[in-house]
Amino acid sequence: MENKEELEIQLQTIQAWEKDQNGLWFWEKLGRIPFKLLDKMTPAFIQNKIAVLVDELGSYIQSGGKYLINEQAMLKRIRNASSYKNIITISDVGNIPLEDMIILSDKLQSERAKLATIQGASTGIGGIFTMAIDIPMILGMSLKTLQEIAIIHGYDPNDKLERIFIVKCLQFSSADIVGKEAILEELSTMHKDKNVSENMISQLQGWQEVFFTYRDQMGWKKLFQMIPIAGILFGAIANKGMIQDVAEAGTMLYRKRRIYEKLNELDNL
Repeated sequence: MENKEELEIQLQTIQAWEKDQNGLWFWEKLGRIPFKLLDKMTPAFIQNKIAVLVDELGSYIQSGGKYLINEQAMLKRIRNASSYKNIITISDVGNIPLEDMIILSDKLQSERAKLATIQGASTGIGGIFTMAIDIPMILGMSLKTLQEIAIIHGYDPNDKLERIFIVKCLQFSSADIVGKEAILEELSTMHKDKNVSENMISQLQGWQEVFFTYRDQMGWKKLFQMIPIAGILFGAIANKGMIQDVAEAGTMLYRKRRIYEKLNELDNL
């Protein structure tokens, strides 16, 4: 297993990544404008789909709903890839080397980005009409990807508080500078005091804000996907980018938690 110096080096890498998140490119700021304007132009059936998704996010936090993944299949994948073989439950995964977690996370991100590219291209064929299909699909893929990342780091998405952490990761990936700083502050308390995580339920202030922030982030990336045929290219690019952002945020935030726990274990030896 890793020594304290190795873990602290990995922690410094994550802290450097967090500082990089404070910058918001000019095109990203512009990207938040079009979708707000499009609300007035969006057909009723898409608006209804968005309303359903808000309820689904609430259902996911409460029970996992239809978004829960196959835990045993994920554990088998981790056993096959890790040098640590004594993996029976999700909590056992927390004992695998950090390097194994990094390799598994990178591979998962690559696979999900490719899948999102294909999905975005296929739903971009019909423009605005197939966009009603694309939005819930990309949200579902994001939640499932974050659950897989959670398990890779030894955390159980069947736990309600863990699902709140997952939704916070989703929110982080699409938040502005102020939002990212606030979320990092909230999540940073989890490795210090697990009781603090109980307050995260109220901190969400309703999961509606999470979805609408996530939706606004689509911005101009989805604007061009509304054009039939041309939407194939733009849909592929947009979905790939969104899944990469979600997977990167989840990986870094979960890795940070696991590093702190490993450091605490070393301090208690």
